[in-house]
Amino acid sequence: MGESLIQRLTLDGIGVKWWQDGETAVKEIESSRFDAIVCDIRLPDMNGEQFFTEATRSGNAAPFMFITGQGDIDQAVRLMRAGARDYVTKPFDMDRFLTRLAEIFRPQQSSIVSEALGYSQPAKDLAHLIERLAPLPSTVLLTGETGSGKEVAARFLHATSPRSEQPFIAVNCAAIPSELMESELFGHEKGAFTGAAQRHVGYAERSGAGILFLDEIGDMRLELQAKLLRLLEERKFNRVGGEAALPFSGRLIAATNQNLFELVQKGRFREDLYYRINVVTIDVPSLRARRDDIPWLMNKFLNEFSATASRDIRRFSALAEQSALHYPWPGNVRELRNRVERAVALGLDEWIMPGDLFPATERSASRENLESLEDVRQDAERRHILRVLQTANGEIGTASKILGIGRTTLWEKMRRLGLSTDDPGMTQ
Repeated sequence: MGESLIQRLTLDGIGVKWWQDGETAVKEIESSRFDAIVCDIRLPDMNGEQFFTEATRSGNAAPFMFITGQGDIDQAVRLMRAGARDYVTKPFDMDRFLTRLAEIFRPQQSSIVSEALGYSQPAKDLAHLIERLAPLPSTVLLTGETGSGKEVAARFLHATSPRSEQPFIAVNCAAIPSELMESELFGHEKGAFTGAAQRHVGYAERSGAGILFLDEIGDMRLELQAKLLRLLEERKFNRVGGEAALPFSGRLIAATNQNLFELVQKGRFREDLYYRINVVTIDVPSLRARRDDIPWLMNKFLNEFSATASRDIRRFSALAEQSALHYPWPGNVRELRNRVERAVALGLDEWIMPGDLFPATERSASRENLESLEDVRQDAERRHILRVLQTANGEIGTASKILGIGRTTLWEKMRRLGLSTDDPGMTQ
């Protein structure tokens, strides 16, 4: 079987290292980097659980897929709970094996795009659009649900623009009391009002030639909106209590989770300001719309929080990752980050389990929505085929080569998984 796997994987352009005993493999895994590890449950010198424990001791091992006979399925399930990514039972279909293996490959992320926003197609599309807008001076309006990452997108625009060396000033319009907002945004002169003991430089002035990011702009009161409109049209402003107009040389990026057009109709947002900031609108997709980014974000936040954790944390178990992939994430990326932080702080094991991300009360409330293991696997297969088809621009022949299966097999899989074969973008 080992020789057959080596031959097929090599023909598909995958570099393979074959170990025939556990001890040798453990030594080389510690000093090398692999994208996936396929392992039999029974080895000449140890069993699968012993090998998995030794190989993942460093916490940086590649994702594992185990091969097992019917008699060892219980052990394979225990390994899944401990963090192995998948298992297949002997005998298995080679095409199905390759599809499952492709699902666990460690993502290759080297570009600034993937590092900043993710590697799902919606995240890539967002990053490419921002890169096109970055050199321009145009005002940008970012829309999207709360917690979807609008400020992250704004900072990415700043980082890829010619203003990257200039300041990035972020202002949450909903967090500053309305009576203080004008002073905070435009600054004030000494003695402008009671308590103004000295001159205060506002956010607009501090942004210089950089970027002024106004989050939750829909919460700004109407009289201040008029002054913001002057800032954009005349490129100047006055400090509170000041007479001399000051130049504004920065670029404005606004963000909101509200429908500004509806606010205009209700008289709560100035129509002229709406059209002035709505030069270019970018919709930041929700986390539900880019589920392929969930594992990447989980590990990103895990690395952030585990650095200060009081215990050794390896990574997320496979079951925890699957639970996250099928959770609706109403709070988007912000909720995911908070759940990972709590799991790192309160978890008791070296592996983060589903119960660490989703406490028992939440799991029991949503238990009726849980899917079978086969449903989860089919969903993963569907998502991967869609990604490959997008990469191949809808060409079935190219996609089948990437997936390592025949065209007929791919057509059959698409039919079984409910993927349309009548799309005009699909070609032979």
